[in-house]
Amino acid sequence: MYIDNPATYTDYYELTMAQGYFLSGMHHKTASFDYFFRKIPFNGGYVIFAGVQELLETIKHITFSDEETNYLLREGFSKEFIEYLKAFEFKGNIYSVPEGEVIFPNEPVLRVEGNLLETQLIETLLLNVLNFQSLIATKASRIKVAAGESSVVLDFGLRRSQGLGGIHATRAAMIGGFDGTSNVYSAQRFGVPAGGTMAHSWVQSFDDELTAFRTYAKHYPDDTVLLVDTYDTLGSGVPNAIIVAGELKEKGHKLKAIRLDSGDLAYFSRKARQLMDDAGFSDVKIAASNQLDERIITSLKSQDAPIDIFGVGTRLVTGHTSPALDGVYKLSSIEDEPKLKISENIEKITLPGKKKIYRYMNQDGTFYGDAVLFEDENVLERMHNPVFPAQKSDLNAREFEVLLQQVIQNGEIVTSLLPISEIAAYCKSRLNKLQSEYKRLDYPHIYKVGISTKLMEKRDVLLKLYKA
Repeated sequence: MYIDNPATYTDYYELTMAQGYFLSGMHHKTASFDYFFRKIPFNGGYVIFAGVQELLETIKHITFSDEETNYLLREGFSKEFIEYLKAFEFKGNIYSVPEGEVIFPNEPVLRVEGNLLETQLIETLLLNVLNFQSLIATKASRIKVAAGESSVVLDFGLRRSQGLGGIHATRAAMIGGFDGTSNVYSAQRFGVPAGGTMAHSWVQSFDDELTAFRTYAKHYPDDTVLLVDTYDTLGSGVPNAIIVAGELKEKGHKLKAIRLDSGDLAYFSRKARQLMDDAGFSDVKIAASNQLDERIITSLKSQDAPIDIFGVGTRLVTGHTSPALDGVYKLSSIEDEPKLKISENIEKITLPGKKKIYRYMNQDGTFYGDAVLFEDENVLERMHNPVFPAQKSDLNAREFEVLLQQVIQNGEIVTSLLPISEIAAYCKSRLNKLQSEYKRLDYPHIYKVGISTKLMEKRDVLLKLYKA
């Protein structure tokens, strides 16, 4: 799925700069930009890279129709520039880490090459798509890690999302490890499992709770999940669910689950489990919702709450407690000449030139660390901490993978566009290679990301040149 009419899905200054390059005769100069982020959200230890396929498909659909060009003409853009835009197509190259990959700060996980105008023009779109989906995929991954592989985790976030962001939030959540969604729109378009039960209004619409439960079970005998906390969870909700479970069993069906949506979830789930077990329905699952996130789920798990299914909404789709990923898009070369952005904060100084990423492994196949090096470099003996260069790691005996692969060549997509299930499976396999100390909710271990000696030396030369 791509964003419709994406030509003006951008910030105004992208267009003013594009026109400036065109009017200055600079638009044909070759350029390269890097996408990376500086700080891991949620005080976590990793980020899940998401949104790549959406970005590639959308870039392919950037065209300026009469509607867009007439608008820009009214805004005061030059007729010559608008004539140029009428024939615009992205014809550049993009290299990217695979979608679903585990990534870390300050490594260029996506590189865009092309003429200066086209590489600049896609900046806002790129940041919008990658930053949001990577943020939500990361949040979803943390929640799934907290819940554990044996638990089902569902996206309930559409009604609490920031507008249409809920569409891509569902996609990202599935990449991060969620098992399904209540969001029918996204389920249809992305081919992911959809599901849901009832709201309290269903129960309230009938004269009594038992009639509400029986009617629902009549219509959905093989997919009945009963919401048991409308009136009195343990006094009527669970007992009525047990009655319906018995009636379904007599007819050759079974109650799928009950859902708790309020109160002390640990206490109510234990009591409900006991009541259902005593009645002979130990196979009925317990689902829980109500402002859940990775920390609340961790707490419930630590209390041995017998919850099988977690419905997570608001705190997933809003990225609670980190509302944005600070991904940036920075110029790294013009006409193959390395470029550098300087900052008073050394950690914000960019890395010049066209680069690639090597991921080094431990002997057991887990991730050891990532090295950023120039595109024309090969074997590395060591990598340096980019902020504290005296800190270095020897790499000679370690196996490595090359993470960046070409995904667009001369404007054409040259990578396979995978279903969400395959991206999610890849994400899971990569997360399994990340050692547990990096997945801790509190004070996770800091993953090694270093730069090559040659890259460090080039950066330092440019620093002296620009400060001279």
